[in-house]
Amino acid sequence: MSKSARNRNARSKNARPKNVLTQPQVPWGTIAFFTVIGVMAVAAIGYAFLQSRSSADESASIAGLVTKDDLSRDHVTGSVDYDTDPPVGGEHDGAWQNCNGRVYDAPLRNENAVHSLEHGAVWITYRPGVPADQLEALQTRVTGTDYTFMSPYPSLDAPIALSAWGRQIKLQDAADPRVDEFLRAFVKGPQTPEPGAPCDGAKDTP
Repeated sequence: MSKSARNRNARSKNARPKNVLTQPQVPWGTIAFFTVIGVMAVAAIGYAFLQSRSSADESASIAGLVTKDDLSRDHVTGSVDYDTDPPVGGEHDGAWQNCNGRVYDAPLRNENAVHSLEHGAVWITYRPGVPADQLEALQTRVTGTDYTFMSPYPSLDAPIALSAWGRQIKLQDAADPRVDEFLRAFVKGPQTPEPGAPCDGAKDTP
């Protein structure tokens, strides 16, 4: 064998095999991880949208619902002359009323209660003299539901009223199915300025 042939054989033996990958490997694990995260994020956004739309659809179907928009959220130190009784929003005290499923046996200060509505609470009020069984039914709903509170309201022009920020309904009977419809729609509802803000930890008034 000639010297030149031996050199060609040597170069052939040292050559890189043709099936060896020379390009960077695709990080399939990383791609899969971020794909899953992306899918979960899209699902979460979709769920939130559906929940919001469901609440809006349900609230629109509540007969007798009163709606007020563009309410002031300013903090004040004195009393406020509200144009709704009970109030459903507007200027209010800087301290909220504890509303983590609380049942009060005395009237509350409007200005503190309205601050709780701003945080997403539903305020159930009743005119003194409501039958005991109806009162008990309302109390059961409140004590079992965060972001609700209940108190007597002597000047109420109906036996029962449910108020949320910018929304209110007045009822004749605690057995009315609109009680539960209102709670589902407006406990931390989509119209709430600060849903989920604190509902406890305040000094109770009165």
